[in-house]
Amino acid sequence: MSFAPPFDLLPPLLVGLGKTLQLTAGGILLCVLLALFAGLGKVSGIPPLRWLANIYVEIFRGTSALVQLFWFFFVLPFFGVSLEPMLAGILVLGLNSGAYGAEVVRGAIQAVSHGQKEAATALGFTPRQTLWRILLPQAVVSMLPPMSNVFIELLKNSALVSVISVHDLTFVAQIHRADSLRTTAIFSIVLVLYFAVAQGLSRGMSFLEKRLSRGRDLGGVKA
Repeated sequence: MSFAPPFDLLPPLLVGLGKTLQLTAGGILLCVLLALFAGLGKVSGIPPLRWLANIYVEIFRGTSALVQLFWFFFVLPFFGVSLEPMLAGILVLGLNSGAYGAEVVRGAIQAVSHGQKEAATALGFTPRQTLWRILLPQAVVSMLPPMSNVFIELLKNSALVSVISVHDLTFVAQIHRADSLRTTAIFSIVLVLYFAVAQGLSRGMSFLEKRLSRGRDLGGVKA
């Protein structure tokens, strides 16, 4: 075991971190879109939409992200669909996390006071107007803390893409560990890098929550 200064390890690990950040950013974007559509589908009054949303959520929340990754990368080619490793990673991260995010969206919308819905109906709002103008704006603030957890979990799951040879942070770390046997130094740096990115995500979501909730309380605008 070597305890040599680890500074020479930083450049290749930072290159791997760049790939991890790309995976995380792409996964988060897809996660947000899927969570919004599936979450709205779960509270929809249209049965087919509700069934499709429920099927999606149950499949991707009820199966392993690693198995999903193998399925997308190794099984789909048998059906004539071949995905680049990076694309497969982003799709699986987004689909898996979006299933959890859909429950966050659904819960936040259903948590809005029923009186808000009744008031919108009394004012002549259509169901669509009530959703987009009344329910969602109030639900967004309460979505942010649990969605922060979903995003951090997505970041951690991004390490799984190393099994399909995406040169992310974990993959690069494994290569250099095998070459140099400097396990302690390499994975200490990796630990710090993942922690730093997770903290950045957490702080960013907290900042966004404070900005959106400024001037609001649970009942509306503060005096």
